[in-house]
Formats: sequence, C-alpha cells, structure tokens
Amino acid sequence: MIPVALFLLDPSATAGADLTEVSARTPLLAATDLAATRGDGIFETIVVVHGRPQAVEAHLDRFARSARLLDLPEPDRDRWRAAVDTVAQRLAAHPRGAVRYVMSRGDEAGDGAPTCWLLGFLPPARPEGGPTPVRVVTLDRGYRSDVAATSPWLLQGAKTLSYAVNMAALREARRRGADDVVFVSTDGLILEGPSSTVISRRGDEFVTPPAELGILPGTTQHDCFSALRAAGRTTHIRELTPDDLISADALWLCSSTRGAAPISRLDDKEITVDTESTTLMNAGLDARRR
Repeated sequence: MIPVALFLLDPSATAGADLTEVSARTPLLAATDLAATRGDGIFETIVVVHGRPQAVEAHLDRFARSARLLDLPEPDRDRWRAAVDTVAQRLAAHPRGAVRYVMSRGDEAGDGAPTCWLLGFLPPARPEGGPTPVRVVTLDRGYRSDVAATSPWLLQGAKTLSYAVNMAALREARRRGADDVVFVSTDGLILEGPSSTVISRRGDEFVTPPAELGILPGTTQHDCFSALRAAGRTTHIRELTPDDLISADALWLCSSTRGAAPISRLDDKEITVDTESTTLMNAGLDARRR
C-alpha cells in the first residue's frame, strides 16, 4: 500500500467544512481511541478507477448496516459520499487506487463523538493480465452458519476494525504454503475469505453463499454476477459445502481492490483457472462508472 491522501471527517461540522486534509503519514489517533485499543469501529474500502469510485452506494449500504450492528451513529450518506468523491479525485492520476473510510467509536477519554477518517491509497499493482491466481486453504471459522441469527452480539456480517482473527488466518495460510483462506462453518458450510467473497462455477452456473450465513454482502461479487448475467451466464445465491468447491469447475475470491482472483489450488487439489470467465468478470468491474 502507498498512502496518497488522508482526510479527517468531522460529522458535527457544517457540510463543506467537515473535511480536513492532513499529510498521508500524519498520526491521527489518540492512545485512548477505541479504534486502537478495542478495534471498535467500522470501515469500507472502495476501489477507484481513473478517479471514479466504484460501487459507492453498495458500500454505503454496507457501512450503514455495520453501524447499526455496532450501535454506532447512522452515517450521513450524502456527507460520506461527498468525502469519498473528494479523496477519489486525489487518485485520478493513477489507473487504480482505493479509498478506505473509517468510523471509530471515538476516544474513550473524550466526548463520545466518533473518530472518522478517509485514506486514499494505491494498492499493490494488478498484473496486466488480471489478478494473480491464488492458492487457498479451508479453515474452520469456529461458528455455526446460523450464528448471525442466534448470537448477533458476535457481529458476524459487520465490517469491523477487529481483524486480528482474519490476519491470524492469513498467517496460517502462509504457514501451509497458501495465499488466502476460505472459512467453513462448524456445521460444514462455506462462508467467505478474511477479506473476500467466494464464487464457484459448475458448468455454466455461478454460485456464491448467502449473506444470511453471517457473511458480508459482497459488493464486488454482486457486480461480477451482473457482468456474468449480461453475458448470458446463470448465477445463484445458495449454500455451498467444501465438497462443492472441490468438485467445482472453477473458483474465485472477489474483493474490492483485487477484483475477481481465480483460485488455482484449494487445500491439496489443483483447480483449473477459467481465464475467460475471469476476464469477463474483471472487465465488467473495470467498466463500472460508479
């Protein structure tokens, strides 16, 4: 990651005067901010193509959903949208960038107001031929697939700052000679990756797991499915098992900054890389205007 622009957002200020730009390397959190001490907050990351932020409304929907799950203030959509546009314009000179925007619960020694900021940055460059194929391992998530309904306080389906478990899972993947992870529920259903959504292809049918399993609604996956349907492919949202993935004709992990990355190995099985469908999905993502 290369930081390019950093803005502080003051939700209590008058719109238009609520953004303050600081150096991209400026320290901005107090030692008592709950983002740092508890990981208590939410975020979204939006890819920016030639200065145009992608899937803005879907990310704002998910941001608001996360805020509700964490009992944080309802984000002012117009204010956050304008802030994202401002940061995205600072990335217009680059073919691809990203904006990460954050709402922390704030300083526990302060007045209770949330701490909000937006970082414009350049993610690792994507190869000219599209995302690099990834080697993936399946790992037990430690929860049943109905945990979002039975135990909402576990915040499954919210995009929070508490990423310690996700980072530990990625380190475990590297120890096993892989690049990424697909989580499996304790009752044997496919969930998601630490920062990605799973897509499976069998024949001409593309399938992704439902958000009701306590996973994040995939903004990139949604737009991949739109591109596939426009090309006459069939898409479904339904439950998948590890056996479904092992027997699939092709697999992908989808995320905002990476796009649709084909899976080349799942655990000990080599997976065929479907170059045609990968190109189709990523072309659809890059053609978005918002």
